[in-house]
Amino acid sequence: MDNALRLYDREPEPTIRSFVFTRFNPFPMNELFKEITSLLTEQNNANTARIDEASSEEILQLINAEDAVVSAAVAKTIPVIAQAVDCLVEVFREGGHLLYIGAGTSGRLGVVDSSECPPTFGVNPSMVRAIIAGGKEAMFTAQEGAEDSEEAGRKSVDKDGLHSGDMLCAIAASGRTPFVRGALLEARERGATTILVTTNSPAQIHSLGIEADFVIAPQVGPEVIAGSTRMKSGTAQKLVLNMLSTAAMIRLGKTYGNIMVDLQLTNAKLKERAKNIVMSIAQVDYHTATDALENCGGHVKTALVMLLRNCSVEEAKLCLHKSDGFVRLASEYTL
Repeated sequence: MDNALRLYDREPEPTIRSFVFTRFNPFPMNELFKEITSLLTEQNNANTARIDEASSEEILQLINAEDAVVSAAVAKTIPVIAQAVDCLVEVFREGGHLLYIGAGTSGRLGVVDSSECPPTFGVNPSMVRAIIAGGKEAMFTAQEGAEDSEEAGRKSVDKDGLHSGDMLCAIAASGRTPFVRGALLEARERGATTILVTTNSPAQIHSLGIEADFVIAPQVGPEVIAGSTRMKSGTAQKLVLNMLSTAAMIRLGKTYGNIMVDLQLTNAKLKERAKNIVMSIAQVDYHTATDALENCGGHVKTALVMLLRNCSVEEAKLCLHKSDGFVRLASEYTL
């Protein structure tokens, strides 16, 4: 890191943005320009101002040093995330759904998190859904113009059928993306609970007139490459989404200790993982675990309770129902 820091021993040159302002700005700036350039996510990072002069190793050291601030920034938002998780758990318990919505990197992160919930936690795909501006094609090819329509964001929420018992989690590094803003407005009008995950400050978000029930805003600072929010902002957003969905699923009994017990056995790897889970928790051999899973139709929770209680499949299912799906409680439940 010392070698990389030597790049900044002398005064930094004027930034490109200030150069544009002072030399080539004879006309008044429009409101969108002023709004965007005032955002924290669009500022220049003094720590990487001479990154174009660095070696490959120095570039990586600089990126890594900037990444190191992300976890601490997210940690400061845990009280707000916890409140959002508590609310999300109640939404799920009442039969509601979680809808992620975003554009670009933010939208892709929502799609990734939603798609991983069914195989990891055994939930119906409709329980955690995602919308990305530009549709499915935007997952693989950037559809940059798709984020500019507030009305498109509203229509996407309407098409999804979001209702008052659901939760919408809007993801936007800037917080002001029109597509996401429209979705937030539509969700709030429908009475749904709303979250905004952003890396701009809550004060900036409020000044833009953007409202959400929970504003989760880790302050990661300017990006390594100015405005490239796929970097620190994207990492912070991924951490927050991991926390939201994982903590909620744990609260719903989807784990036994720190072991996932509601996974779907949709491929060979997951079938073997399930056997290992049963062997580990129930302290049985491979053959016993295999037989138990086959008798339970591949349902890991039922197999575990059956083995832990030494009971029938029917009794195991009943105990799971009585304990709201918590394996530990079901294994100790008194009928």
